[in-house]
Parts: sequence; C-alpha cells; structure tokens
Amino acid sequence: MATRKLLLLPGDGIGPEAMAEVKKLIEMMNADFNAGFETEEGLVGGCAYDAHGQSISDADMDRAMAADAVLFGAVGGPKWDGVPYEVRPEAGLLRLRKEMELFANLRPAICYPALAASSSLKPEVVEGLDILILRELTGGVYFGEPKEITDLGNGQKRGIDTQIYDTYEIERIAGVAFELARTRSNRVCSMEKHNVMKSGVLWKEVVTNTHKAKYSDVELTHMLADAGGMQLVRWPKQFDVIVTDNLFGDMLSDVAAMLTGSLGMLPSASLGAPDEKTGSRKALYEPVHGSAPDIAGQGIANPIAMIASFAMCLRYSFNMVEEADRLEKAIASVLDDGLRTKDLMSDGMTEVGTTAMGDAIVARYKALA
Repeated sequence: MATRKLLLLPGDGIGPEAMAEVKKLIEMMNADFNAGFETEEGLVGGCAYDAHGQSISDADMDRAMAADAVLFGAVGGPKWDGVPYEVRPEAGLLRLRKEMELFANLRPAICYPALAASSSLKPEVVEGLDILILRELTGGVYFGEPKEITDLGNGQKRGIDTQIYDTYEIERIAGVAFELARTRSNRVCSMEKHNVMKSGVLWKEVVTNTHKAKYSDVELTHMLADAGGMQLVRWPKQFDVIVTDNLFGDMLSDVAAMLTGSLGMLPSASLGAPDEKTGSRKALYEPVHGSAPDIAGQGIANPIAMIASFAMCLRYSFNMVEEADRLEKAIASVLDDGLRTKDLMSDGMTEVGTTAMGDAIVARYKALA
C-alpha cells in the first residue's frame, strides 16, 4: 500500500492535547487496518516563535508542502501578545494557507441528535442540522494591501485594511460551492454585502455568472451577510451550502459552530486546487476552536472537532470514504451513550476528560469495523 504522508502541527494551548487523540487513532488504524499513515511533527504558532523566532520555520513549511495533508491544532495565547505583528502565532497559519494556496475552507455544522439540547437554541431549531459553510480563504481583507497603521499627527492614527477580490478568486470558490452542493441537497446561498461594498457587488455578479455558465441545475440564492447571520440563528435548516468571503466566512462559521452546542464540535478542511496531472490537492485540516489557553493542560478540552477534522482528511485527501463515515458514526455513537466533555455537559450525562473521550471514540471505531 502506498504511504499516506501526514504532517502534524499541534501548535499551542489545547492543540497538543486534541492532537494526541488523533495520534491514537492513526496508530490504531495503522496497526489494526494497515492504513499506511506516515507522520511527521512540526511546530507552528507561539511554540515555533519560542524555538525559531518565526511562527513557522522554513523547514516545517517545506514539510507541509511535501505532505499529502496537514493536521493543524491551534495557535496563540497571551504569552505572545507582545511579539511583533509579523511573527505573531496566527501568522503561521496565514502563511500555510497562502503558500499552500488553500483557497477553499469547508466548515460543516452538524448537530448530532444527542446534542440537540446542548445548543443555546431550541432543539427543534437545530436537531438534524447539516449545513456546510464554504469560506474563501486566501483573499479579501485578511490579505489585501495596503494593511497598515499610519500616524496622522496630533495624537491621531489611521488603521487601514483593504478588501480585494479578483474575478478568478470568486469563480473558483463559487465552483467548489456548486460542486459540493451537487453531492448534498443541491442548494447554494451566496452571502456578501453588495449594498455597501463594491467587492460585494462584484462577488454577487461573478457568482451569478458562474452559476448561469456551468451550474444552472443547482438552486442559487443570494443574501446579505448580516441577514445571513440573523437567519442562521432564526432557522438554520433553511440552508444547505453557504458560500462567502474570508471575513464574513470567519464570523458566520463561528455562529454556526454554536448551533451545534460547542465550538469544540466544529471541524474544518482547507483545500487547494486539484493538480492537473495527479488530481491530488494540498490540504490542511483543523478544528475551528482556538487554543483556549484558559483550559490548556487541564485535560478537559473537547477533542471531537480535531477528530472530526481527521475524518474530513480521510474523506477529502485520501478518498477513504468508508473510514470517514465510520469515524463520524463512532463520534455520534459515543455521544449517544451520554459521554460529554465539560463544554457539552448537561444533567444526566457522564463527564469525561480529553483522553477518555478520545479512547472511547477509538474503541467505538474498532467495534464498528
């Protein structure tokens, strides 16, 4: 069997704790199912700054470019609040996204039946929820230039961030949205702010033209992004695939995360374009939750988003669809049994720590196999 090369970048805070549970899964799949995973481990974020003075070293960047997929934990924390902006922990993740050309960020929001009561919304609003937010990841205001703070004198400063999108960037993310919708309920809602932003006017125009040219079989609707945030809270099951820009995608996907009960439940995949010859693509998988330094080292972090991110890796990077389905079923089954980490805890459930939750999911995966 061909080797499947993975680079593990646990990062800071609870990142290493969550990644440790994925390592157990990889070891079990190699030992029991001859999965052929070969792993390397590197540094990213604050720990990389401490070691190298960079948020990710050139050597680890080279490893990421050579890997079949990258598994990423979390970065940042108050320890590094004073480091220069260019080498802040988050810059390592931005560099990975930019240099690997990971333009498509897939953030599923799935409410497992056992967690319907854990959401802050009524169970009937979220039960059975299964939506996918597709966020453009390498353009927009996070990367636009100029990006600076200028001194105007007299104690005044001006902060500048620039929102920029070119036609091709919108076309390719729209194409991914329509392709994914064809595998789901065949509906796409595009969100922007064309009423106040010129980039939103172009976004809506290009998405509409892309739809007419190649994907007229898919149902397309448009919605202002602020209204989209409201509708996600009012009745999220009206959506199937949501496609939006970098900034709005960042915010809307965090709203969607809380519909599922906890940020600790939301995985993500960041994908590049397929290689024209091999069909393979650069890919990075990460939980949406941050480094949560307030609970780091306590053994109480929820590892499910990290484990579910690995399930997305199985599905999108290695075409191990059966294994991905089995892992997602294992997560649902363990939750059905009443096991809960602290962030999900409710009356009548059994509270477990990070390690115990990981162990339970590994054991359930083996049982399902």
